[in-house]
Amino acid sequence: MLDLAEELTGWIEEGREFAVATVVAVGGSAPRGPGAALAVDGAGTVIGSVSGGCVEGAVYDLCREALRTGQSVLERFGYSDEDAFAVGLTCGGTIDVLITPVTGPAVTVLASALSAGARREPAALARVARGPAELLGRALLVRPDGTYEGGLGGHPDLDRVAAAEARALLEAGRTGTVDLSASAARRGSPRTESGGGSYCPGGLTLLVESNVPPPRMIVFGAVDFAAALVRAGTFLGYHVTVCDARPVFATQDRFPEADEVVVDWPHRYLRRTGTDTRTVLCVLTHDAKFDVPLLTAALRMPAAFIGAMGSRRTHEDRARRLRSEGVTEAELARLRSPIGLDLGARTPEETALSIAAEIVALRRGGTGLPLTGAKTPIHHDGREHDGRERGRRAAA
Repeated sequence: MLDLAEELTGWIEEGREFAVATVVAVGGSAPRGPGAALAVDGAGTVIGSVSGGCVEGAVYDLCREALRTGQSVLERFGYSDEDAFAVGLTCGGTIDVLITPVTGPAVTVLASALSAGARREPAALARVARGPAELLGRALLVRPDGTYEGGLGGHPDLDRVAAAEARALLEAGRTGTVDLSASAARRGSPRTESGGGSYCPGGLTLLVESNVPPPRMIVFGAVDFAAALVRAGTFLGYHVTVCDARPVFATQDRFPEADEVVVDWPHRYLRRTGTDTRTVLCVLTHDAKFDVPLLTAALRMPAAFIGAMGSRRTHEDRARRLRSEGVTEAELARLRSPIGLDLGARTPEETALSIAAEIVALRRGGTGLPLTGAKTPIHHDGREHDGRERGRRAAA
């Protein structure tokens, strides 16, 4: 639901009542993961998606019904051998969908959650996805410091335990489910983005949606290829920074879609800005005086992806220079060089697509091979390093 935060915040400000359908768990091959959402207002306006089209019509009807009754429901959709094109997932998977009317008392806490999502403030929204009918859909908004608002409608201890569990998923940047016993004691371990498992008997299942700031992509080298990569990174939902030591090239006019443009020596900027396990580093300078000190630092810092542009000859020379600087083989193994998948790319835009494709494949656990004739699953279980699926808006 937090992916629809900006639109839904507007609906609340306009006084619209609406219902939200959210994917709680998936099994097998399903097009969208936990947290994917669709919303319908009282006039029948619909935004978002829970299945990419397979069950949208049925979910739409359930949202209209929830608005009429004021009751939350949990519904399972799956493949039907008898009629694959009836209500069901023709891809063969199953999804559990929580439908919640956002009316009356529910508006306050959900409005706070949506407002935080629209402002990209870190917060976790925990909702009862399985349990007694009177608790279904109850919500708790949890901040990074552990404070929370709203309530699940049970004993205060339940809220405290739920807040602790939601905070743990928020710190990990993950959206998923947590099972709690009826006495508010934790049962089992969290089930995150890949779904799976069955709901715990006799207790509650919470859907926890974590909203965290977008991951960073830092592009080193203010070259033409960088401009195309900035656009690709923005499209994939990254906060994109361009860094170059040459002020004549590193300008906002040349990179209008970048979130920031920095004039500094790349290795010096990298050390002062820091990285985390979601950060993507793309080195496009292919100049040893920039590359070697930059990569020597980068390969010893946390990052989700470190790639460098250049020919295979450039790569071999770069690797030799890095070893002479004390970079170990284990550190060097983190480097994706030459950067990108083999698409036969020539233009800056094609090269950016090649780089972006490698980033996504590493992020999702993909092979980069054509799906035609392949025996590998279409949807991999690779963990999302930014914790949420963002639909916003590597050289070969």
